Amino acid sequence: MSDSAWVSTSMPYLTPREKGQPDAWGAEAAGRGGKGSQRIAFAGEVPAPDEVAVLLGLHAGEPVVVRRRVIQLDDEPCELTDTYYPPSIARGTRLAQKGKIPGGAVTLLAELGHVGVRVREDVTARMPSHEEREALHLSADEPVLRLSRVTLDSDDKAIQVDMMVMPAHRQRLRYEIKIG
Repeated sequence: MSDSAWVSTSMPYLTPREKGQPDAWGAEAAGRGGKGSQRIAFAGEVPAPDEVAVLLGLHAGEPVVVRRRVIQLDDEPCELTDTYYPPSIARGTRLAQKGKIPGGAVTLLAELGHVGVRVREDVTARMPSHEEREALHLSADEPVLRLSRVTLDSDDKAIQVDMMVMPAHRQRLRYEIKIG
């Protein structure tokens, strides 16, 4: 088997931050000369949507913890992200609360003993829903990219599912493959 590895623009978002470091989005935006922020629209338990339930290995409708966020660049919305966690991991933690998490959720997950070692992402394009169009300030003819990401631990158990929607014309996804 070859020693190949994927490198993607998602990597900083999958790695716990050192104490005192800003979250990955804030650091990325600052590196580009902008201000990255997020607004947490909701945090708490909800019934698992069908796709999320499958990715987390649960039954549809079982409770999951979700953090619904509007990601902003220079105070303009640039992404909608719903991040889901099994309640066995997130119930009663800061993941289930609306407050900001120092270093980001991946850092908190690591502190709680849940470290991702493998990630699977699927990217599709589609037209946005009416709500997505309004939230992202899009016109009726602008498509979005939808990135679905599941993070798995060393036991191949899903610890986090992200469902992201972003304006297609404002995004660049990069994936590099190291072979050998």
